[in-house]
Parts: sequence; structure tokens; C-alpha cells
Amino acid sequence: MKNIAITKEVQDTLTPDNVLQDLLEGNQRFIDGKGQSVDNSALVSQTTGGQFPKAVVLSCIDSRVPVETVLDQAIGDVFVARVAGNFENADILGSLEYSCKVAGSKLVLVMGHEACGAVKAACDGVELGNITHLLSNILPAVKQSTNEVEGEANSSNKAFVAKTVENNVTLTIDRIREKSPILKEMEDAGEIKIVGGVYSLHSGKVEMF
Repeated sequence: MKNIAITKEVQDTLTPDNVLQDLLEGNQRFIDGKGQSVDNSALVSQTTGGQFPKAVVLSCIDSRVPVETVLDQAIGDVFVARVAGNFENADILGSLEYSCKVAGSKLVLVMGHEACGAVKAACDGVELGNITHLLSNILPAVKQSTNEVEGEANSSNKAFVAKTVENNVTLTIDRIREKSPILKEMEDAGEIKIVGGVYSLHSGKVEMF
């Protein structure tokens, strides 16, 4: 039973590698249908005065990818930043910096997912209201995929979409390091790791790369 929230003392003992391992083990429990039982009342009570999450996850808003559920995490375990297409902007970067530099998280996980609707829309050049600007953040990944995948460069090509999902995660990580000296310095010092993966809607597995 998960009934004890992460404390500052526990957080201080964690490393980026064992936090990543913990999240992947949680994902495996989710896949196996063996998620931990949780005493939410106890965790709520213990975290009222503060929080010491071990990681921050940048994910898509997709309703099929509830981050805490698919990684089998509970109250107080992880920060989650969500935006359609799981890309970074100034507000997301500030949130990631807060998570790591201020609140002590050890890992940044950028998690894309299979058949992402935002990625598909970017592949198809959709233009609609504020969605147009949102999708502009994913276009660099679309452009990269056109040089790497044969066939049509649109959402009808599943291989093209899959590659663009991966490229979007990789390019997002690159831009996080480029645009956030705080996070890059922390990573270079071994205080955190910035990693990426893609969640499979079919299997429920997070594949790291």
C-alpha cells in the first residue's frame, strides 16, 4: 500500500537513474494490472504542507494517457506539465525549471504517445484558430520526418506519424537544453536527467529512446 508521501529526506537520496527506473517499473505494473493500492487520504494529509516530487513529466493532453495512471504514481510523486503535442514553450520551461531547481525533482521525462492527434494535425498542415500557432511548435519534427520516411508526408502514413512523434520528443528535449541554461547546467552536473519516450496506446508501454 502506498501511504507514505515522498519527503525532502527521501527526495535527497534519489538519483536520476533510480527515479527513471521507478517510473518504468510503475509502467510495468500498469501493463500487468498490478498497480499499487493507494491511501489517498494519508497522502493528502502528508502533502498539505509541502511537496517533494521525484520527477516532472511533460506529456500531451490526450485523455488516453493519464500520466499518473500509466506510470502508477500517486499524490506527491510527480509534477505533470501537459500541452497538446508535448512541446516546450516559455511557460512549460518555467514549470520544468521550478520542478527541478526549486522543488528538487531529479528527472525530466518528455513523453509523447502513439497516434498523437496534434502530431497528425501538424502533419496535415491544419490551420484553425489558436490551434495553428500550437501546431507550429511541432512542424520542425514534421519537416525532419520528410527526410527520413518514405511515402506520403501526412497522417495517412502511419510510419510518418510514428516517426514524427519520436522526432517531436527528441527535438523538444534538444530545445529544453538549448533554451534553459538552468536545466542544462543541472543535467551537466548530474543533478537531473532529461529523457524521452513514447507511450503505446495499444500495449500501454512507455518505450524509452
